[in-house]
Amino acid sequence: MPNNFKVKTSGSIGATAHTVYTCPTGTQTTVIGLNLANILTTGITANVLFENADSDNISIIKNAPIPTGSALAPIGGTQKLVMEAGDLLKVSSSDSASIDCAISVLEVS
Repeated sequence: MPNNFKVKTSGSIGATAHTVYTCPTGTQTTVIGLNLANILTTGITANVLFENADSDNISIIKNAPIPTGSALAPIGGTQKLVMEAGDLLKVSSSDSASIDCAISVLEVS
Protein backbone atom coordinates (compact mmCIF):
# COMPACT_ATOMS: atom_id res chain seq x y z
CA MET A 1 0.00 0.00 0.00
CA PRO A 2 1.72 3.20 -1.16
CA ASN A 3 1.82 6.24 1.13
CA ASN A 4 1.78 9.67 -0.49
CA PHE A 5 2.16 13.01 1.26
CA LYS A 6 0.30 15.77 -0.57
CA VAL A 7 -0.60 19.42 -0.12
CA LYS A 8 -3.69 21.02 -1.64
CA THR A 9 -4.38 24.75 -1.72
CA SER A 10 -7.46 26.87 -2.29
CA GLY A 11 -7.44 30.66 -2.48
CA SER A 12 -10.01 33.34 -1.78
CA ILE A 13 -12.64 31.09 -0.18
CA GLY A 14 -15.86 32.93 0.65
CA ALA A 15 -19.26 32.45 2.26
CA THR A 16 -20.25 29.40 0.19
CA ALA A 17 -18.84 26.12 1.49
CA HIS A 18 -15.91 25.21 -0.76
CA THR A 19 -14.65 21.61 -0.95
CA VAL A 20 -10.93 21.80 -0.16
CA TYR A 21 -10.33 18.03 -0.18
CA THR A 22 -12.13 14.89 -1.35
CA CYS A 23 -10.73 11.53 -0.26
CA PRO A 24 -10.13 9.55 -3.47
CA THR A 25 -11.70 6.16 -4.26
CA GLY A 26 -9.74 3.23 -2.81
CA THR A 27 -7.87 5.52 -0.43
CA GLN A 28 -7.76 6.32 3.27
CA THR A 29 -6.39 9.73 4.19
CA THR A 30 -5.03 11.27 7.35
CA VAL A 31 -5.28 15.04 7.39
CA ILE A 32 -2.13 16.15 9.19
CA GLY A 33 -2.58 19.89 8.85
CA LEU A 34 -5.15 22.47 7.84
CA ASN A 35 -4.28 26.17 7.78
CA LEU A 36 -6.78 28.98 7.17
CA ALA A 37 -5.37 32.48 6.60
CA ASN A 38 -7.44 35.66 6.74
CA ILE A 39 -6.49 37.67 3.63
CA LEU A 40 -8.72 40.68 4.39
CA THR A 41 -8.03 43.84 6.35
CA THR A 42 -10.92 43.05 8.73
CA GLY A 43 -11.63 40.16 11.07
CA ILE A 44 -13.64 37.18 9.83
CA THR A 45 -15.01 33.90 11.12
CA ALA A 46 -14.36 30.50 9.58
CA ASN A 47 -16.17 27.19 9.35
CA VAL A 48 -14.78 23.74 8.56
CA LEU A 49 -17.31 21.03 7.74
CA PHE A 50 -16.66 17.29 7.46
CA GLU A 51 -19.08 15.33 5.26
CA ASN A 52 -18.79 11.55 5.12
CA ALA A 53 -20.11 9.11 2.53
CA ASP A 54 -23.25 8.60 4.67
CA SER A 55 -24.05 12.33 4.27
CA ASP A 56 -23.38 12.99 7.96
CA ASN A 57 -22.28 16.62 8.16
CA ILE A 58 -20.37 17.69 11.25
CA SER A 59 -18.57 20.88 12.14
CA ILE A 60 -14.86 20.68 12.87
CA ILE A 61 -15.01 24.39 13.76
CA LYS A 62 -17.93 26.80 13.51
CA ASN A 63 -17.74 30.60 13.48
CA ALA A 64 -14.14 30.56 14.69
CA PRO A 65 -12.67 34.09 14.68
CA ILE A 66 -9.59 34.87 12.58
CA PRO A 67 -8.34 38.42 13.22
CA THR A 68 -6.75 40.59 10.51
CA GLY A 69 -3.31 39.31 9.52
CA SER A 70 -3.80 36.01 11.35
CA ALA A 71 -4.33 32.36 10.60
CA LEU A 72 -6.08 29.42 12.25
CA ALA A 73 -4.90 25.79 12.25
CA PRO A 74 -7.95 23.71 13.25
CA ILE A 75 -6.15 20.47 12.31
CA GLY A 76 -2.47 19.91 13.08
CA GLY A 77 -0.10 19.20 15.94
CA THR A 78 -1.82 16.56 18.06
CA GLN A 79 -5.15 17.00 16.20
CA LYS A 80 -5.55 14.73 13.13
CA LEU A 81 -8.55 13.71 11.02
CA VAL A 82 -8.96 10.34 9.29
CA MET A 83 -11.00 10.28 6.09
CA GLU A 84 -12.35 7.41 4.01
CA ALA A 85 -13.07 7.25 0.29
CA GLY A 86 -15.69 9.82 -0.71
CA ASP A 87 -15.41 11.92 2.46
CA LEU A 88 -15.26 15.70 1.95
CA LEU A 89 -13.69 18.57 3.88
CA LYS A 90 -15.27 21.97 3.23
CA VAL A 91 -14.34 25.50 4.29
CA SER A 92 -16.40 28.70 4.36
CA SER A 93 -16.04 32.21 5.73
CA SER A 94 -18.20 35.02 7.02
CA ASP A 95 -17.03 37.24 4.14
CA SER A 96 -16.46 36.79 0.42
CA ALA A 97 -12.99 35.91 -0.93
CA SER A 98 -11.43 36.07 2.54
CA ILE A 99 -9.62 32.79 3.30
CA ASP A 100 -6.57 31.13 1.76
CA CYS A 101 -6.40 27.45 2.70
CA ALA A 102 -3.62 24.86 2.71
CA ILE A 103 -4.27 21.25 3.65
CA SER A 104 -1.56 18.62 4.15
CA VAL A 105 -2.56 14.97 3.90
CA LEU A 106 -1.14 11.46 3.93
CA GLU A 107 -2.97 9.26 1.40
CA VAL A 108 -2.79 5.48 1.78
CA SER A 109 -4.06 3.48 -1.19
